[in-house]
Amino acid sequence: MRFRPFGKTSWSVSEISFGAWAIGGGWGEQDEAESVRTLHRALDLGVNFIDTAAGYGNGRSERIIAQVLRERGGEKVYVATKTPPAPGAWPPSPYDTWSDRYSETYLRANIEDRLRLLGTDTIDLLQLHTWTRAWNRDPQPFAILRRLQKEGKVRAIGISTPEHDQNSVIDLMRGGWVDSVQVIYNLFEQEPAAELLPVAKETGTAIIVRVAFDEGVLTGKFDESTTFPDGDFRQRYFAGDRIARAARRAQAIVPDLAGTGLTLPEAALKFTLAHPAVSTVIPGMRRVSQAEANCAVSGKPDLSPAALLALRKHRWNRGFWYGGK
Repeated sequence: MRFRPFGKTSWSVSEISFGAWAIGGGWGEQDEAESVRTLHRALDLGVNFIDTAAGYGNGRSERIIAQVLRERGGEKVYVATKTPPAPGAWPPSPYDTWSDRYSETYLRANIEDRLRLLGTDTIDLLQLHTWTRAWNRDPQPFAILRRLQKEGKVRAIGISTPEHDQNSVIDLMRGGWVDSVQVIYNLFEQEPAAELLPVAKETGTAIIVRVAFDEGVLTGKFDESTTFPDGDFRQRYFAGDRIARAARRAQAIVPDLAGTGLTLPEAALKFTLAHPAVSTVIPGMRRVSQAEANCAVSGKPDLSPAALLALRKHRWNRGFWYGGK
């Protein structure tokens, strides 16, 4: 496993880290014993950074992580979790006020829940789980989090981008409000390379890449007949003709991998890691075999400049993905 600096912190984190949404739920039925085995295996293979959230199974993911870390007896693993806004529109409406969605009372109470479920006195990285640029002129939730940082409740502060307006966090990076940004960046979603990632590099903001496989389609395992079980959020994400369109575009990438020695999922991870601003990528892992496959990518050859150039053409501007075509 290779390691990278995490922004301006002193942390050195595994470039392949553990995305813990699936072990909490939302991706179909999940056996908890298998979740525990998978997380142990990832840590055995060098992973030292885990990303979770309050919303991943209403705390189930955090509870499993706490159990595994107890079983490993004090091994240093960085755990990042997320606090969602108080109940309301998701993502927040431009007419919402920060005080309605991220008040100090709410943030303190929610973070105490995160501490309790994770079984710790201090959270390594606390991220706000989405945002609206309507609050950029007065980003007081981060001032509250800085106070909590001084109190020892959190070590670092971050934000998980709103997927329809990821560039809304650029001002926050430039203003020094955040230590890290979690962003969607993959072979289809390449827009962060235009400004967000360069600004992160300039400001020393750590970058956590999520959705590197575009919810699974960039593994190459889906086709137009793929269906998802009840309880799997991908029923909505790939509703209608979306699965067929996405699968066709994923397969169109494969010819450009000739000579790289990489499979499509391996190339998907290597593509995200090729940008110098990226600190780590957090593919979801719910089975031991996934942990082994994902972690093995760190030791494989990087994509050449020529291969990266060829892969740029697979950028897919999908601004109306959720609204239809």
